Amino acid sequence: MNNIYYFIIIFLLTFLLSFFENKFLLKKSKKYNFKKSNISAVRWENQTKPIFGGITFYTIFLLTIIYYYFFETSSLSINNIVNIAVITIAFFMGLADDMLNTSPYLKFFFQFLIASILIYFGIYINITSYIFLNYFITYFWVIGIMNSINMLDNMDAITASVTTTILIGVILNIILSDTISIFPLLISIATIASLISYLIFNWYPSKLYMGDNGSQFLGAILAIFGIIFFWNHSSFFHTISFSKQFLITIIAFIIPITDTTSVTINRLLKKKSPFIGGKDHTTHHLSYLGFSDRRVAVILMLLSFLSVLISVYIANYIIVWKTIHVVLFGFYALIIFIVLYSTTRISKPN
Repeated sequence: MNNIYYFIIIFLLTFLLSFFENKFLLKKSKKYNFKKSNISAVRWENQTKPIFGGITFYTIFLLTIIYYYFFETSSLSINNIVNIAVITIAFFMGLADDMLNTSPYLKFFFQFLIASILIYFGIYINITSYIFLNYFITYFWVIGIMNSINMLDNMDAITASVTTTILIGVILNIILSDTISIFPLLISIATIASLISYLIFNWYPSKLYMGDNGSQFLGAILAIFGIIFFWNHSSFFHTISFSKQFLITIIAFIIPITDTTSVTINRLLKKKSPFIGGKDHTTHHLSYLGFSDRRVAVILMLLSFLSVLISVYIANYIIVWKTIHVVLFGFYALIIFIVLYSTTRISKPN
């Protein structure tokens, strides 16, 4: 019980710090308006709003690390240091893109570098007996999720709310595991607190954006925690089931994966680049169907939360994995994809 109060206090403190930092930066934005350098890019809304959200995420991240080092332990494991390093690289890569409008190829290079560092230090997806296939899947995963979270940041409150639900899944998987890992637990709690604080300013109509510095930061955290607590989650079985691990992860990340896949398919069919901005995401098409921006955010947040709970249930409570489970949960993931993708085919811009 004492541990619950301890983590509640951590959450409240990081929430308040995030709130006042966002408020302070928003007030200062009248004098120092840090906004996207490429304000002419095709987006759902104009790009002139300040993008301090990601800076607050990273500040809270650093403060959490400092707290962990001085109050929880006097040293950091190699894995923790590696995770801190690659998340920092992701943040500054996104910050550079915000300020300089860097090439997509430079982004890809740093995302590839992040995946390479993780693999070199043994943080990779381990679901097959072929090590190089595991490496390949890890590269695809890290680069894919970092881009998916970046692409999902296309409407007020979407990325922050969906990321919050996935991090709740991370916390649940940690709590339900045999040994509780304090470092990722603290990082997840602090990040959720800063995300909820950010949503106060980012809920439609938003006053504040997270920028690429925020979406790349969140993408790196989700890519890493996705590997550790979803792909490699195997609490109750010794032989890893590819189909089980695949569905645990796909269902938990169903919203960003579906959105990115839908946009990629549709743009390639039109012989357009998937890496440019546009108003053709699943979020936008839900709006074209008549849903307000707020309702779109609520729908996707609730759908993501339900999916995360299903993923956590599969990971921790289905001990004997059977064919019926593959069919049932595979059908669920397929239905979500078909429903969201179909909106991009039947709706038209207003």
